[in-house]
Amino acid sequence: MLYYIYQHFGINIFHYISVRAFIGFITSFLLTLFIMPKFISWAKQKATQPIYELAPQTHQEKSKTPTMGGIVFLGASFIALIFTMKFHFYTFIAILTMILFMSIGFIDDKAKILGNSNHAGLTPKQKFLLQWLFAFTIAILLYISEFNTEFYIPFHKEALFDMGIFSIPFWAFVIVATSNSVNLTDGLDGLATVPSIFAFFSLAIILYLMGNVMFSEYLFLPHLSVGELTIFSTTLIGALTGFLWYNAHPAEIFMGDSGSLTLGALIGVLAIFAKSEVLLILIVFVPVLETLSVILQVGSFKLRGKRIFKMAPIHHHFELKGWAENKVIVRFWIISFITNLIAIISIKIR
Repeated sequence: MLYYIYQHFGINIFHYISVRAFIGFITSFLLTLFIMPKFISWAKQKATQPIYELAPQTHQEKSKTPTMGGIVFLGASFIALIFTMKFHFYTFIAILTMILFMSIGFIDDKAKILGNSNHAGLTPKQKFLLQWLFAFTIAILLYISEFNTEFYIPFHKEALFDMGIFSIPFWAFVIVATSNSVNLTDGLDGLATVPSIFAFFSLAIILYLMGNVMFSEYLFLPHLSVGELTIFSTTLIGALTGFLWYNAHPAEIFMGDSGSLTLGALIGVLAIFAKSEVLLILIVFVPVLETLSVILQVGSFKLRGKRIFKMAPIHHHFELKGWAENKVIVRFWIISFITNLIAIISIKIR
């Protein structure tokens, strides 16, 4: 809306992505702060979190905590985006990703709540198939639109090669892998929220630089029309910051799968737009670590009959070692902050 005000009324300040990105941040932040308490009051009666019976004992007391907060902060983001963002094909793809993956999470969360059980939602196979279906849909749309299919790695000026049609399964994998990794991370109060904020911040910087002719040329980044997606990132940062107000330990509300699956998918698709699929390992290092811990745990148990960790994902391992929940959370935040700093620094070291 603001961009079209600039077009029709000549208010030049709304032409700048940086200005609209800041307005998007503030708008989504305030909307989330305003709506969330009302949603929490409703959800205490209608939508509380079923706790996995094998989770550490300290988690059982959270069984009455409201969930599905993702619907609120994603809804606030969507309203802010309508207000601030210029719409074109790439922004449409990002919004489509949000809607598709939030629908998976919503169906899963609703089934768990109605069944009052962590096992009552979609089966892992059903969820996985839906994720791949939607991810391939997004990847095919990107390929048809002739989006850049070159493959880049950090600390290297030029693309290594052109993936061509093989970019479709690669992009789909990036979206599904990131969606699941953030979902696995969402096991402690604020644990998925803050690393997601850091990830969107890093991606916002890269997208802004790539969308600017002068900056992209100076930094040897591919120049693509992805600058508007900076606003998408900052709007999500604002909404997540508002959500953290209520999600910080001890959490008043959880984001649920409707939030975590969607956040992961959005980080994945924005990383594709930023040509940072490999750099994503640093940008979402904590979710990657959580996912690897599950893979290693399952693999070790199937092959050797022994577990590597006391429990996976790895944040539960540290809980069972005696770390206080808040200590696990803050230390993981610190790790995420450092790896995102490295990711941002890598933009210049080329």
